[in-house]
Amino acid sequence: MGTQEIDWAAFGDLKDAARTGNFGFVIRRARQIAGGITQGQLGEALGLSQAAVSRLEAQGAAGTYNMDTLAKAATALGLPFDLVGLANQQSNRTSPVERREFLTAALAAAAQPISTAAEPTPEWDNSQAASLHIVTSSFRRLDSTVASRDLSEAVKSHLRLVQVIAGEAPDDAHRSRMASVGSEAASFAAWLAWDMADHGSARRLYGSSIKAARSSGNPLLTAYQTGSLASFEAETGTSHEALRLVTHARQQLGADLTPLASAWLSAIEAVAHATSGQHRACDRAMKACEQSAARIPDADPVAWPWIFAFDERKIAACRITCTARLGQPLHTRIGEQEIASALSSSHDKQRALLTLDVANAYIATKEIDTAFTLAQRALQEGIRLRSGKITERARALRRAYSSPRPPSIVREFDDQLHTAYL
Repeated sequence: MGTQEIDWAAFGDLKDAARTGNFGFVIRRARQIAGGITQGQLGEALGLSQAAVSRLEAQGAAGTYNMDTLAKAATALGLPFDLVGLANQQSNRTSPVERREFLTAALAAAAQPISTAAEPTPEWDNSQAASLHIVTSSFRRLDSTVASRDLSEAVKSHLRLVQVIAGEAPDDAHRSRMASVGSEAASFAAWLAWDMADHGSARRLYGSSIKAARSSGNPLLTAYQTGSLASFEAETGTSHEALRLVTHARQQLGADLTPLASAWLSAIEAVAHATSGQHRACDRAMKACEQSAARIPDADPVAWPWIFAFDERKIAACRITCTARLGQPLHTRIGEQEIASALSSSHDKQRALLTLDVANAYIATKEIDTAFTLAQRALQEGIRLRSGKITERARALRRAYSSPRPPSIVREFDDQLHTAYL
């Protein structure tokens, strides 16, 4: 490899591949651009076999990529994280010489006998923040299927570790990177507290994540964390605060408000308006959300922290939630195919919450058997995952239905709710 910094922006095929989610192509081209690094060399640096790297590069746009592997590959190759669909970290902006040393050191370590003592490494290096970011991302992937109570203590310990290391940062550049990592960890700890229905801790931790994001000097991360708190306030019923926070998030980005950020913030705004019963304002926000989402494919890739693709499924899910909160018939606002798409999420907790929103909409049309059949299924997931958020949403659904003689399926649901607290 040469000694000049690579201008990745000059390679339009990388940007095009990143925009479509074809990160395997991005990694393959980056290997070639970075001096012809072989699959075997990159695999050694990442702790993978040559065959695993080959499979990674062959996945294409429809592939399911491992965030840890993408982050490590970007760090090794010096790629901006946004080109592999991850939040951009300054820590991966290494020089060609540093990348060569990274790969050489990894290959040398792999070749040493296990009994050989490793050479001492500098106390601070450019991969430290990226490594801690990967830990947070790994915890986040577990969130879809693991109870928050089982994750919470480990995440709190991780957050404390990040804060300790950040306090030892030797200069402003490292402090900025560690502030970004701390913001991510605090935000995820807030998410877990929210899932456990500990709203006080959730607000405090979201506040910490916003403060850390500001210290990082990253307006995009600050806007994201502000929007995350806005989403929490909208979901928990504090609509006026949610709308105020959405406004702040937009102001933080100003002219840099991308279609993805705009769509996401408009979706939060729509839910906030629906929660307060503002039909027309909700419709306007949903329309703005759809218009912004339509522009996402043609926009540059965005280094948006750990967010799923904002696509038709996300829009359908938002529309379902708004319809339920407005107490309107579901099928007047969304079709069967969209409902099925929204409920096909692989995130167990999110799918259960959305199922309860669908059930609420069926209550509005007096389809009680259908509503409580769905509600039972969602609550069963909530009990399995010990999710206070799901259980509280189920209790709210039950309060929305009143009858002096509830049918048997409602009585069964009441028994299930009682079980949730035993």
